[in-house]
Amino acid sequence: MPVDLAAIRDAHERIRPHINRTPVLTSSRLNTASGASLFFKCENFQKIGAFKARGATNAVFALDEASAERGVATHSSGNHGTALARAAKLRGIQAHIVMPSNSAKVKVRAVESYGAHIVFCEPTDGARQSACADVIAKTGATLIHSFENENVIAGQGTAAIELLEDADVDLVVCPVGGGGLLSGNAVAAKSIRPKIKVIAVEPANADDAAQSFRAGRLIYTDKKFTIADGLRTNIGAPTFAIIERYVDDIVTVSEEAIIAAMRAIWETMKIIIEPSAAVPYAAIRERKIDVGGRRVGIILTGGNVDLDVLPWIQPKKD
Repeated sequence: MPVDLAAIRDAHERIRPHINRTPVLTSSRLNTASGASLFFKCENFQKIGAFKARGATNAVFALDEASAERGVATHSSGNHGTALARAAKLRGIQAHIVMPSNSAKVKVRAVESYGAHIVFCEPTDGARQSACADVIAKTGATLIHSFENENVIAGQGTAAIELLEDADVDLVVCPVGGGGLLSGNAVAAKSIRPKIKVIAVEPANADDAAQSFRAGRLIYTDKKFTIADGLRTNIGAPTFAIIERYVDDIVTVSEEAIIAAMRAIWETMKIIIEPSAAVPYAAIRERKIDVGGRRVGIILTGGNVDLDVLPWIQPKKD
């Protein structure tokens, strides 16, 4: 199944009963500050608090009965694991989630709350992949990768369908990590409105997508620390092929800009977003994207934040 508009529309129909149709919000203050009309697609109000619910739900409900009976598996320390656990529970099948041993307790509890079977492993990419392969060999479960899966990509693209139904925009700005959200939304947006522009944003400390885009080939990087931890993943080969075809540009932003953008949205729009979700607006604040006079759709990817560790609050000294 190619990831095209038909597949994304099919995904939208399939997942509609199981997800939220999230609102598109605006802010006159942020419009004035940017010199543009900004339309925020608020996936922080999505099930499990992030857009990942779309792709995981589509992938689970697209399985044939025989495959579904054997369950699903993935490796994830974040939102994808929770989203897959939830989708599996909705369909009444088993989910096996491989998580690093140092995963945040709140994330472990979220996966457990949906009845998934958790397998802990060492906190390395190799250990995660090996443990997941072992689970699949023992159970026959279907691997649902967080972004290298066509049904996941198609599910993520449903956010752009809703955005374009609710707002007349000529530019879509989206964060990029592994590339599932970006590639799905780029296909949807360009297919519905061929003249629309799609620009991706990632942290300067995790700039493999930008480097790859400039070079015209995949470049994997060792990631430095970034507060936008959801975007530390290297982009995948399947998603990069789509991005090369459909995305107009990829820009990067500083850690300081991400924090400032996150705080500006919290204070101005009165909504909670996570650092990864602030990355697109950070590019607008840093003037990395020319948005003057344009109508800009911004994907706010999620709102899962540890409220005890906010980036603008300094820890107390003894």
